[in-house]
Amino acid sequence: MSNSIWAKSVASVLMVTAAATAVIIPSPAFAMPRFALFKAHPPIHIKGMAAAAPAGLNPDQVKAAYHLPATGGASTTIAIIDAFDDARIESDLGFFDQQFKLAPCTTANGCFEKHKMSSTLKQNASWSYETSLDVEWAHAMAPQAKILLVEAKSGSGADLLAAVDYAAKRKDVVAVSMSWGGSEFQGEDQYDSHFASAGKVFFASSGDDGAGVNWPAVSSNVVAVGGTTLTFISSTHAAHETAWNGSGGGVSAYEAQPAFQASYSIPRANKMRAVPDVSFVADPASGLAVYRSTSAKKNAKNWYVLGGTSAGAPQWAAIQALGQSATLTQLYGDKASTTNQKYFRDITSGSNGDCTYYCDARRHYDYVTGLGSPLTVNF
Repeated sequence: MSNSIWAKSVASVLMVTAAATAVIIPSPAFAMPRFALFKAHPPIHIKGMAAAAPAGLNPDQVKAAYHLPATGGASTTIAIIDAFDDARIESDLGFFDQQFKLAPCTTANGCFEKHKMSSTLKQNASWSYETSLDVEWAHAMAPQAKILLVEAKSGSGADLLAAVDYAAKRKDVVAVSMSWGGSEFQGEDQYDSHFASAGKVFFASSGDDGAGVNWPAVSSNVVAVGGTTLTFISSTHAAHETAWNGSGGGVSAYEAQPAFQASYSIPRANKMRAVPDVSFVADPASGLAVYRSTSAKKNAKNWYVLGGTSAGAPQWAAIQALGQSATLTQLYGDKASTTNQKYFRDITSGSNGDCTYYCDARRHYDYVTGLGSPLTVNF
């Protein structure tokens, strides 16, 4: 075959491939072939350098923006699933609570519990940032709820699911937060049962790479949380909220459309699972104040501004602890535009890519922010 003929053949293949993938945009073009290869990462972003004082959004601002109560969550447990060990998480949570005048959450008072899936867990810097964000902000949103941190042996799918299974078996747990994810893979629907346990709701980050679908957020048993940009006109009054350009979303390549979405009539989903379901502030440009230390040194620069869709999963888990009604069936239960505004701030502007319809926020459901951001804890 001549070089020119070969080049034309390659070009033809690429055109066909592009056309084929366009049908399922923004699903990943090359999904992992099996679960054994799955490796999760925490979708988290650090804004700027560490500081000696907190910056970014504080708990009072976020609660005011989303109409969340000052306290609540008594007699419930929020399970946070992360990987590797964060040796200083309890003391860091203490500093966070002191700064923002939150009720102490410690092992001694029964508010905090850490369960290691192995007695010889290693430490990992990236996952420690995620753990600090998850634990501190879940507690900030539901101060009376117990925080159960389950530390998986690694970021592999098998190790993370083992940690999820532990939390799912706990009778006290009402919400499970999974601020991590990875590419879809063939057979992923076979693992949906890990996210189904009576009395529990599972939440996962939709991803921070813009248009595209992540597992486990795409599971039909998981509430997928996308991201927004939230701006304020005063310290506690939100001006407006738009889609964050990093928010993951799209149509699954493998998960069939679940009943709660079929009844809602998700546009252009082609009878497949659409994500995200809901959204929450994620843009690192504003970010959330998080305390993370590496030693007991006083007056150290341990305050960070963190963002990403990983911020939304633990806070939606806290909303479930507060209201006990943030299930997928409840979230999609109200289709009437006249009453939908009681439950969600409808995000109608912004995008997460250049795939036109699938990448643009619009009225009611969209593939960037889902149904919208919360305006209540009762759905």
